[in-house]
Amino acid sequence: MSFVLAHTRRHLTSTRLLPQPSLIRTALAASLSTTSKMGALTENLEFPFRRASGLDPPPEFARLRKIDPVSQVRLFDGSLAWMVTKYHDVCQVATDERLSKERTRDGFPELNAGGKQAAKNRATFVDMDPPKHMQYRGMIQPIFNLEHVKELDPYIQKTVEDLLERMKSKGCEDGPVDLVQNFALPVPSYIIYTILGVPFEDLEFLTQQNSIRTNGSSTAREASAANQELLNYLRRLAEQRLQEPKDDLISKLMTEQVKTGKLDTADAVQMAFLLLVAGNATMVNMIALGIVTLFQNPSQLEELKRDPSLASKFVEELSRFHTASAMAIRRVAKEDLEIGGKTIKKGEGVIASNLSANRDEEVFKDADTFNMHREWPERELGFGWGEHRCIAEWLAKAEMRAVFGTIFKKLPNLKIAVPFDKIEYTPLDRDVGIVKLPVTW
Repeated sequence: MSFVLAHTRRHLTSTRLLPQPSLIRTALAASLSTTSKMGALTENLEFPFRRASGLDPPPEFARLRKIDPVSQVRLFDGSLAWMVTKYHDVCQVATDERLSKERTRDGFPELNAGGKQAAKNRATFVDMDPPKHMQYRGMIQPIFNLEHVKELDPYIQKTVEDLLERMKSKGCEDGPVDLVQNFALPVPSYIIYTILGVPFEDLEFLTQQNSIRTNGSSTAREASAANQELLNYLRRLAEQRLQEPKDDLISKLMTEQVKTGKLDTADAVQMAFLLLVAGNATMVNMIALGIVTLFQNPSQLEELKRDPSLASKFVEELSRFHTASAMAIRRVAKEDLEIGGKTIKKGEGVIASNLSANRDEEVFKDADTFNMHREWPERELGFGWGEHRCIAEWLAKAEMRAVFGTIFKKLPNLKIAVPFDKIEYTPLDRDVGIVKLPVTW
């Protein structure tokens, strides 16, 4: 406030008018009003924010980027955490080793009571700090590197084509077909199950269980039961693979890590469970969001239909525009540090919004416009950043390229069967996603 007073006085005395008290009072009232509004915006914001609509990000992010890019928000239990909203600050949070990913540390920002309870579970590599993080991540990293994903491309393509043919053969004569249940869900499910080593005859059962635990319409008891069903299944499969190994990831974990004493069976099961469920809901949402986005941008849809090779550009922009996993970059300070000019004290939680970073106007021109021909000054952060960047990024993008490069070849007359405002989206306080997407062709 001393700055406001000094600025006001300098402005008034720089004119040839005498500094009338009424003018000073008016100027101060205006500045106090502005300060009050800024304080109201930044002091008692509750997080998670609610999206502005089904597809639009929370408006708080755009305002915070402009007036208070590193500010505190209030979480469900009344605790405070730092919210980081600008691209380069988010990158710092994702890579600064003075910040910890360990959820058991005091001050780690959990977003709900369920998260607080889950933090007590056995940790996987995603919740570990160096050097332990890379030690465990390295056990499965080769399966997801770019070279191995390229080897999987023919299988991914065949999976997409087979599922489209199956959906097409069922037809839509009796009414619209839900693209989520019939296509978007099984595509990533079948692929990750095959990588893990799940027998083909069990794919449909496991896909159904995964749908129950993630679709938002199940009761808490149903979701918990489905969760346990998946864990029990994976444990039985892991024990079988230890006795009779095959050419799959669970066999690799059991023979190379568990059998040699580097990993417990429980850790191997938890790692397999993470791979099975962590990115699945995100991928399902990205496929459905991509279809909606194309129909919202008809000129780009027509370009993609004429030239399916544009799928690669489309996927990059889709990963920026709809950050379907937007609350994963959370840390707690191990020591005092500075981010964006603010001092973060030891023990304080930090939430870095990659969703907000992907809409940073200082990095991405016309950030709120979808443009698959965008020039890229920086990489999108839809899959995170740094050593904790999503391990399955290359696999996810390969799947999306196959989907969007193929779906309009197989179904050239595909249409969304409901108005945009009637599409059933995920709850507004969660990651952006689509629950059901009725289509015809």
